Amino acid sequence: MKKRRFFALFLVLGLLVSLLSVPASAFEEIDVDARAALLVEKETGEILYEKNAHEKNYPASITKLTVALLVFEAIDAGQLSLDQPITAHESAFEGLSIYGSTAGIKVGEVLTVEQLLQCMLIVSANEACNILAEAVCGEGNISQFVQRMNERAAALGCENTHYVNTSGLHDPDHYTTAWDIYLITRALMPYEKFMEICNSKSYTVPATNMTDKPRELHSTNFLISNWRARGYVYRDAQGIKTGSTEEAGHCLVSSAVRGDRQLVSVVLGAEKITLADGKSTLTKSFSETIRLFDYGFDSFSRREVVSADELVREVPVALSSEANYVVAHPAESITRMLPTELDLSELTRDITLPDSVDAPIAAGDELGEMTVSYNGTVYGTVKLLALSDVSASWLLVARRDVADFFSRTVVR
Repeated sequence: MKKRRFFALFLVLGLLVSLLSVPASAFEEIDVDARAALLVEKETGEILYEKNAHEKNYPASITKLTVALLVFEAIDAGQLSLDQPITAHESAFEGLSIYGSTAGIKVGEVLTVEQLLQCMLIVSANEACNILAEAVCGEGNISQFVQRMNERAAALGCENTHYVNTSGLHDPDHYTTAWDIYLITRALMPYEKFMEICNSKSYTVPATNMTDKPRELHSTNFLISNWRARGYVYRDAQGIKTGSTEEAGHCLVSSAVRGDRQLVSVVLGAEKITLADGKSTLTKSFSETIRLFDYGFDSFSRREVVSADELVREVPVALSSEANYVVAHPAESITRMLPTELDLSELTRDITLPDSVDAPIAAGDELGEMTVSYNGTVYGTVKLLALSDVSASWLLVARRDVADFFSRTVVR
């Protein structure tokens, strides 16, 4: 009886081990519930996740990132300054929906460039976009500014972006992609003032020439502020911009820093749903971004896939009496973001080397190259170099030269 119990226990333990042991090859990506999504490691630019990243989508107020880029570049050029006062002209309010996002700026009101940026990036004020556009291109020249937005996006490599307005209010011909948004965001992130503003939970605009009291701005980004909604704050999040229209759905560009790693995410076309209690709602642009960040931080780590010190292969050497082969090694090490559970032995190495090489050979001579990949994703290509010098034998070289001479057709 004891033997039977022991055997049964042994079988149960064996089944548990087989169920709990997940091989590295079983690593699977998450499926983000949105029309498009992208997750990139900022330092290396490596893509950790993408879904329809090059598919055209409506960006809603994510559009305002391009406005911000042109404004900061105008500041760099000395055309504007952060403390420069700007008067809101009536032309800046033309065509804006009364239902759109606003900071309550009035015609004739004077705010500084920085205050207008706060209004545009923290509460997504549509009128602030047009006021800034006119500050750059002149009163009544918003269409000219929009053209510059398109030109700047194209210069950044955005191949599927076209703007019709500064605010992101819906127009069938106003579109972009998750990848293009990442390119624009990447160009903006070096501006410390931009990151400071878009990561602000709130901002107080002082009283102006047309207001007696300060106005409070509270961020629309639930990942950094719980003023508008609770349950979304992500402690590692830093900015960046929200956007939503009926046609675009709920969109969010965000970044997160944990330790020495920073991730940038883009989520487009997410839904806002009512939960089972019939009262609570879930805005998936935020919840799916949280899933993306957790996935990126928890499932990936920076790992060395190729070491410059490793000995890749021996290559036969001709015309030398000193050595029969020379060892090929990588010209440099390659470090990449890889799934933490991935067994590095599963990486595919495509090595291109000649069947043999002729002496003389100097250490560092290029012999071939090696490409490292996994499941079709290439993680790097590196040159393969000779590890050591190999001298040629004058006798073997002379014998080869004589043989070559007498093998010529004209000599024969």
